Amino acid sequence: MTRIGGDVVVETLRALGADTVFGLPGQHALGLFEALRRADDLRVVSSRVENNLAFAADGHARARLAADPHGPVPVTPMIVSTGPGALLTLASLQEARAASVPVLGISSQIPVAGLGGGRHGYLHELPDQQASFRDVVKSVHVVRSISQIPTALREAWESAATAPYGPVWVEIPQDVLLATANLPRLTSVTAAPAPLEPLPELVAEAAKLLDAAKNPVILAGGGALRSGAHDGLRRLAETLRAPVVSTFGGKGVFAWDHELSAQSWMEDWHTTEFLSDADVLLVLGSGLGELSSNYREFAPNGRIVQVEADLGKLESNYPALALHADVRHTLRALLDQLTPRAADGRAEAAVKDLLARVESRLDSQPLAAERKLIDDIRAALPEGTQTFWDMTIAAYWAWSAWNPDGAPIHTAQGAGGLGYGLPGALGAAAAGVRSLAVSGDGGAMYGLAELATAVQHQLDVTWLVIDDGGYGILREYLTGAFGQTTATELPRPDFVALAESFGIPARKTTVDTVRTDLADALRAPGPSVVVLPALLKMFAPTHLEHS
Repeated sequence: MTRIGGDVVVETLRALGADTVFGLPGQHALGLFEALRRADDLRVVSSRVENNLAFAADGHARARLAADPHGPVPVTPMIVSTGPGALLTLASLQEARAASVPVLGISSQIPVAGLGGGRHGYLHELPDQQASFRDVVKSVHVVRSISQIPTALREAWESAATAPYGPVWVEIPQDVLLATANLPRLTSVTAAPAPLEPLPELVAEAAKLLDAAKNPVILAGGGALRSGAHDGLRRLAETLRAPVVSTFGGKGVFAWDHELSAQSWMEDWHTTEFLSDADVLLVLGSGLGELSSNYREFAPNGRIVQVEADLGKLESNYPALALHADVRHTLRALLDQLTPRAADGRAEAAVKDLLARVESRLDSQPLAAERKLIDDIRAALPEGTQTFWDMTIAAYWAWSAWNPDGAPIHTAQGAGGLGYGLPGALGAAAAGVRSLAVSGDGGAMYGLAELATAVQHQLDVTWLVIDDGGYGILREYLTGAFGQTTATELPRPDFVALAESFGIPARKTTVDTVRTDLADALRAPGPSVVVLPALLKMFAPTHLEHS
């Protein structure tokens, strides 16, 4: 067997720690896929469309992070071909970047002679393919010879696995992938992401502010979750006797029913006021963006201490004592300097009062069906099931209401694109995690082709499709803003019959039977589909309530 450039790619990925690759073949990538065929220790999971392939790689990485937050960073390779195949991944990689998910995108390229601009007439040629990715991913790496492959992949892997995690992009020309490899077989390529430690002077100042605070509150964001700061956050909250609010992206980093957990009702005005009233608000791994600031309604009355691994997010929305650092490392340093407080019950009482006011607000609205649905979905899940939600009304509810303890939640609210639910769950299932996908009928149309993927790989995924006849959340937005809708009402297939045509068990359910039907589907091995015809509503916008 003649080793080629593609074999060097596969050997390097394996040495770096990859055991699964998500790949969709293309003409320029033939050398890579021949090498994957010959590899007996690297699993290949396919897809039908490249954007779904990238979502699946994203879901795979998130699932492994959730299952083992203190293990090696689960950089997930994804391989596509040049031009159209590569470009189709952009929207999905935008989500991975916004949510700090370590995906290693590898694309073939036209032959080396065609790189650098011009129009050479190659199939799939772009004058500068890299330019399409530079502002989407963390870093771009281009290979021009076989000898460059190990180092380029190692540098990309380290970039993806360095806080803040994120997607990276590597391009390898067709002729390099097919050329004879004269390098010895590679087994020792390793990556060593540098830890992002806080500056000691800033830690000391943060500790001083927190020790002096009379009403400290913690806001835990996605950066806290990604860094595996679960234990440190619990210890910090109990040391300070500080309530913890989780952002939508940070759900799961702090126990939902802990006495200091104010949960994650970020779009509720009571929670916004609760955060604003803190004399010191410790923000861990959040840029206080649109969703985390309740659409810029958050107006702090006290000081903010912000810990953030993404340098561009530091003080980008609110002034703060800003620490550019990984959350987990920062919590460890803070705990060495903080003075533990006695539990006097004040923080616990404040949390109970906040959650009671949220509950009262919800009780005042006709939302029993929506609240019951979220409770029924949660109750149907076997322990350890991970959930993947598309941009649908049920997901907007889950952002706030979902209890992630024992059932981690992953959503596309980082970039907000449609179609994430099913392919994300398929990626998780490829990691050996039982998964639930939740989509509306509009978002479901983006991923229908991946039912074939679910069957091909016999993945343990249940797909709940909530069919309201269109783009439900956009229907609400347009009606609320203009009194009428445009382009939101959609014809759709018989989802049950369509799933059954792939050989997938499927059933139609109701709001009264969804808990039982979903539980039955989740117990069965392999893929399954449950369709719920239902018209859901969102809770009232908070800015109308307090205006």
